[in-house]
Amino acid sequence: MNNPSRTAFPRWALLLAAFLAILATGWIHAQQPAAPPAPPGESGVLFTNVRVFTGAPALSPVSNVLVVGNRIRTIATGAIATGNLAQVTRIDGGGRTLMPGLIDNHWHTMLVRPTPAEMMVGDVGYFNILAGAEATATLMRGFTTVRDLGGPSFGLKQAIDSGLLPGPRIYPSGAIISITGGHGDFRPLTDLPRTGSGEHHMEQMGAALIADSPDEVRMRAREQLAKGASQIKLTAGGGVASPHSPLDAATFTEAELRAAVEAAENWNTYVTVHAYTPVAIRRAIAAGVKVIEHAHLIDEPTAQLMAQKGIWLSTQPFLDDEDIPRMPPGSVQYERLRQVLEGTDRVYTLAKKYKIKTVFGTDILFDARLATRQGAQLPKLAKWFSNVEILNQATGTGGELLALSGPRNPYPGKLGVVESGAYADLLVVDGDPLQNINLVADPERNFLVIMKDGKIYKNRLAR
Repeated sequence: MNNPSRTAFPRWALLLAAFLAILATGWIHAQQPAAPPAPPGESGVLFTNVRVFTGAPALSPVSNVLVVGNRIRTIATGAIATGNLAQVTRIDGGGRTLMPGLIDNHWHTMLVRPTPAEMMVGDVGYFNILAGAEATATLMRGFTTVRDLGGPSFGLKQAIDSGLLPGPRIYPSGAIISITGGHGDFRPLTDLPRTGSGEHHMEQMGAALIADSPDEVRMRAREQLAKGASQIKLTAGGGVASPHSPLDAATFTEAELRAAVEAAENWNTYVTVHAYTPVAIRRAIAAGVKVIEHAHLIDEPTAQLMAQKGIWLSTQPFLDDEDIPRMPPGSVQYERLRQVLEGTDRVYTLAKKYKIKTVFGTDILFDARLATRQGAQLPKLAKWFSNVEILNQATGTGGELLALSGPRNPYPGKLGVVESGAYADLLVVDGDPLQNINLVADPERNFLVIMKDGKIYKNRLAR
């Protein structure tokens, strides 16, 4: 039989434990902050007398839309009660169109305005200020969200999100990951072979990084994820402006691409790749890549494969017009450009034929003038798509692609739609873009109200 004196706590020990528990409870309660005072009454913005673009071929009946905070709260054809709000800003749309803010799914926030020569030697502080100015201009063109596909945009994103300066939501990829000699390797040949750390200025800035094995790719991808990348971007083939790689080159092995995919999937997000050719596209799909950028040299079997696998296409209407950079005739870059221009009709025709999930992007690089024509690229899609299809590529469908970031999504919630509960990124358009898609090409004149995250940045309907 057990001896109670050996197994039971002495009475004094139990009393001491109880006393200490009481003291601890009081201390914990004392350390907890007092409940904050009740927040002041919410304020809102009420859009009245607007016809809403819902993603359908026709606008809604005349409606009212209430925004509270940074979300759309109520959409109704009748009156919306606002008596519980402390302050309401009322905007009478006069029967005009209310639509979601535009989404550019292939943008380079840090690489839009500087010239290539400046990027090779310039100061990153200057580039951040330059990019900040461009970000504000981007928002004022009606693009409330961009997916940044290469460049050190983390600091700019932080500045915008904190309210330091106006700009779009940014889904950052961080540095472009390339191979030696690939699209994204801007080093002069005098820097080869790499010696010591061997980092070029663009690598030091975080604009582009070189990786030549699965282990290096994995490391570089993990670095960008650690910095806050919402997705990872690799260059799986050559490009028009590549200093070294031909357009037909496939510049990563399947094992290297898979290493990036595994790193991204471990963080519950995805990889997108720059790829023009069937070989580069198919290799990327085999490695588990979910989004293909460009694809202008695609063939029909590869388009069928993309459709079967549910692979997304993010491409651009590159046409032989005033928006194409001029290159010296006969130069290597000129000949590559001609191939891409000739492929534009092919990629869009096949995308429509096989119902590939397609989003709008511009891929404007090193051209401050062309950046001002961001929205002017949308009407060019009328050669292949109806106006409702064009608008959906740059709004709701674009928002669906952004959601591929899963838990790495920096803005969890619905984007690109006018729905209750969605983010309040809204435009009031002076006209019906379903009837006249050219309205989006002139945002200064035709976007009368620009709202992002519930905040009004432009209001020409103010009374």
